[in-house]
Amino acid sequence: MKRSHLVISGLVMVTTLILSTGCNKEPEAPNKSGKTTTQKNGQSPPVVDQEMAFKGEELYNQNCVFCHQADAIGKPGIAPSLTNKEFLAIAPVNFLVETIREGRAGTGMPPFSHLGNEKIEQIVAFLRSHATLPSRIKEVDAQPEAHGDPRLGKQWFDQVCSTCHGPEGNGYAAGGTGTAIGKAGFLNKVSDGFIRTTIKEGRSNTRMLPFAGPNALADLSNREIDDIISYLRTVPSK
Repeated sequence: MKRSHLVISGLVMVTTLILSTGCNKEPEAPNKSGKTTTQKNGQSPPVVDQEMAFKGEELYNQNCVFCHQADAIGKPGIAPSLTNKEFLAIAPVNFLVETIREGRAGTGMPPFSHLGNEKIEQIVAFLRSHATLPSRIKEVDAQPEAHGDPRLGKQWFDQVCSTCHGPEGNGYAAGGTGTAIGKAGFLNKVSDGFIRTTIKEGRSNTRMLPFAGPNALADLSNREIDDIISYLRTVPSK
């Protein structure tokens, strides 16, 4: 009788352990196809409202596909990728919403305010349904402001960045393959952490390569990157 009691107690403990492990499992987020993906470190991409994303895909194909291409993969010299995994991991929702609504003055990106907030948010949901990496938005935006030397930053920008982004970050208008990062429509919407992270890490499957580290296109120091950011902040006022 005592032995039976011990066996039953052991089974209860094992069952409890299995159930608690299942409850504590990191929830998986659905991707565009409705399937779920979980990162190796246990973190998942942000959960997106699939109904909104479905409506957003239709709106995207009606308004955005001509420049940003199918699934928003972008085209060098025409329009950037809006579904790049590194971009989606650090781009705040408000940044996407405001860019679509207001456009980018001085570039080929017109405003789409006529769509209204609801439809714009649906397009953003469609874009974010492509996310495969955990969000780093809070971490990146919490980085300190750059306090570099804009004079040195201009030298670095001219040597390293202008080849793609054009003089003073004019972008495609200058014949480059990079976006117009010197325009107020971009700089007024992003944090220094967003620019810093992009310069350091680059974006996979695009022409934006990393510029920090021994294997990078140019091994820029933290100070040199902050010099570039400080210079960019002065460009719209010129």
